[in-house]
Amino acid sequence: MHPKLVELEKQFNKSTLTPLFSPLLEQKKIELWIKRDDLIHPVISGNKWRKLKYILDDALTQKKHSLISMGGTYSNHLHALAFAAMHLKFKTKGFIRGERPVELNPTLEDIVNWGMELQFVSRSEYKKLRKFKEYNELPGLQKGEYWLPEGGSTELALKGVGEIVAEIGIDTDFICVPCGTATTLAGLVKSVENDSQVMGFSALKGGSFLVDEVNTLFKKKLLNKVNWTIQLDYHFGGFAKRNNELLLFIERFEKQHNIEIEPIYTGKMLYGLFDLVQQDYFKPGQTIVAIHTGGLQGSRMIL
Repeated sequence: MHPKLVELEKQFNKSTLTPLFSPLLEQKKIELWIKRDDLIHPVISGNKWRKLKYILDDALTQKKHSLISMGGTYSNHLHALAFAAMHLKFKTKGFIRGERPVELNPTLEDIVNWGMELQFVSRSEYKKLRKFKEYNELPGLQKGEYWLPEGGSTELALKGVGEIVAEIGIDTDFICVPCGTATTLAGLVKSVENDSQVMGFSALKGGSFLVDEVNTLFKKKLLNKVNWTIQLDYHFGGFAKRNNELLLFIERFEKQHNIEIEPIYTGKMLYGLFDLVQQDYFKPGQTIVAIHTGGLQGSRMIL
C-alpha cells in the first residue's frame, strides 16, 4: 500500500465485534453481534473507508493529482472522500445531484471546507454520470484526474470491503449490511467462503435494481454464488426518509446498547433485523453479524 495511505491509516481505530442483548433475542434464541466499523474514524468511518482504501491507493500509485466523484447533498461517500483527499493532498471535485440550496447543509459545508469544488447538476445529468464506472471513463477527464463512480462502486472497493469478513472471526449464519449502491454487499458476497448468507437492507424505495448493481460489480461472473438476498421493505418511504416509528426505535436502541446509529442506513437495517427476528425469519440458535457502516454525520440531516 502507498506510504501516504499507510500513514493515514495509522490514525484509525480498530473495528470491534460487540454482542447485543435484548429480551427478544433471548426469547428467540438468536445471537446478534454488531461489527463496529463506525469506530474506525470519526469522519472516514465504516464502509466509506473500506471502499475508498484501495481506490485511493490506485490513484496515488498512478500519481494522480485530482479526484472527481458524485453524490447527493448528504453523501457519506463525498464527505469521507473530501476529508481523506485533503490529508492525502489531492484536489477534489464533486458533482452534486439537484439545485444548489440557498444555504449549504452541514455535509456540504464540511466538504467545501475540506477543499472540494462543488458542481450541482440536474437529476437527468446525474443519471447520465452513473454510466461511467471506470476511473478513466468520465468524458473530458484531464491528465492527472481520477474518476470515482457513485459511492466508490468499483472492483477495488470490493477488495477493501472483503477485509471485513476476515475480521469477524466467529462462525456466522448471516452477515447483514445496509445498502445504498450495494457495493458493500457485493464485497461481502465475494469474500464469504463458508455457508454464511449475506443479507442487504435497501435504504432506497424500489431497491430491486440493486440486484443488477451487484451483478454489474461482479461483471456478470457470480459463478455459483447464491448466498445473498436484499430486503426491500425497510426503506421507510425512500432514501433518507424516516418517521417517528424509526426514530423511536433508534432512540430505544441507543439507550439500551449505548451505540449511536443513524436513520439513513444502519438504523433502518437494525429495525428490519429486529422485525425479522420477531417474525421468526431466523432459526433458533443462529448467529447474525450486522455491519455498522458508520456515516453518523447523516444524523445531522433535517427533513
